[in-house]
Amino acid sequence: MATNQVETIIDCDVHQRLGNVRDLFPYLSAARRRDIESFGLRLPSAGYLNGGDRGYRHDSWPGDGAMVGSDLDLMRQQLLDAYPIEYAILLGQELRPIGTLADFDYAADLARAYNEWMIEQWLERDARLRGVVLIPIQWPERAAEEIHQFAGRDDIAGVLVANGAQRPYGQRFYDPIFQACAEHSLPFVIHTGSEGTGINWAPTPVGHPSYYVEHRQARPMGYMAHIASMVFEGLFERYPTLQVVFVEGGYTWLPAFLWRLDADWKGLRNQTPWVQKAPSEYVIEHCTFTSQPMELPTPQQKLLTIFEWADASNTLMFASDYPHWDFDSPELSLPKMPDDMARNVFSETARRVFKLPARVAAVV
Repeated sequence: MATNQVETIIDCDVHQRLGNVRDLFPYLSAARRRDIESFGLRLPSAGYLNGGDRGYRHDSWPGDGAMVGSDLDLMRQQLLDAYPIEYAILLGQELRPIGTLADFDYAADLARAYNEWMIEQWLERDARLRGVVLIPIQWPERAAEEIHQFAGRDDIAGVLVANGAQRPYGQRFYDPIFQACAEHSLPFVIHTGSEGTGINWAPTPVGHPSYYVEHRQARPMGYMAHIASMVFEGLFERYPTLQVVFVEGGYTWLPAFLWRLDADWKGLRNQTPWVQKAPSEYVIEHCTFTSQPMELPTPQQKLLTIFEWADASNTLMFASDYPHWDFDSPELSLPKMPDDMARNVFSETARRVFKLPARVAAVV
C-alpha cells in the first residue's frame, strides 16, 4: 500500500499518565493529600467500558506493573523514536474530568498540581514533548490565572478542556479564558470526554446511551454544538486571533456540517448581525481537527474527496492517540495524499497552530 512520505511528524494527541496518584502529592497541600489518601481522586466517570486491554494497547503496559502511559522510556521506544516525531503534544488522561466537579476549588487545585507535575516529570525530560495547560473550565477567572501562570514557557503549547461542559464554549461566560488564550497566542484545545458526567448535561439530546460504542458516536454532537456557539455568539469576532483545536471527535462529518451552517446562516443572519462572514469561513480560519480516530471507508482513498471538501490542508492535523487501543499509526491510518497536503497534515498545520519552531533534527 502506498504511504505518505514525510520527513517529520507532529503528533497532536499523546496521553501520558500518572504512575500513581501519589505522583501528585508534591504539588498538593497537606489537606488535599489527606483527602485523596482517604477517599481517592473522586473524579466522576461516565461508567462505560472501553476497548482493548483496559482501554489501551496490550503492548503499552510497562513490564514492571506500572500504569500504562507513565513510562517515558517506553513511550520513546513505541512512539517518539519509532517514527520521525518532531513534537508530541501531551494531553494527559485521568485528570481531564476536573471540569465535571461541583467543587471548583478542588478542581483548581488539581489543575495546578497536574500542570506542575507535567512540566517537571515530562516536559523537562524530553525536548520533543509539549504540554497544554489543564484548566478548571467551570471557574473562568481562576482558569485564566492558570493560563497566565504557565503561558510564558516555551514547552507550553495550548490550553486544555474536555468536550463535555455545562454550557457551549462560545458563550461570554468563558471570555476570561479566551482573553488569556488570545493574549498568549495559545490555542484552546478541546478533547472528547466528560460528556454526561458530574455537573455536565447528558451526552446526547436524547439522554444517556447504554453502551460505550453508542457514546463514541455522540462525540461530534458536542463539537457541533461548540462550533455553532463559537460562530453565532461572535467568539471569533471578539477574539480574531483565537485558534481552537478539536481532538478525537472524527473528521468526515465536518463538510456537511459546514454546508448546513452556511445555509441556515443565510436564512437567519438577521438574528446574529455580528457574524460578518459565512460560518464555514470562520471555522476554516480558526478551527482545526485531529485525525484520530480516522474513519475507514473502503477503499481508503475515498477519504480524499472529504479532505478536499473540508480543506484538510488547513484544518486536519495528525494524531496517534498513543497509547490507546485504537492507536492510529502514521503509516497506515491516512490515505496517500498529495505531498503538500501530507506535509501540512503531518506537521505544518500543527506547527502554525501550536506555534512550534522547527527543531534542528527530528529523532528517527
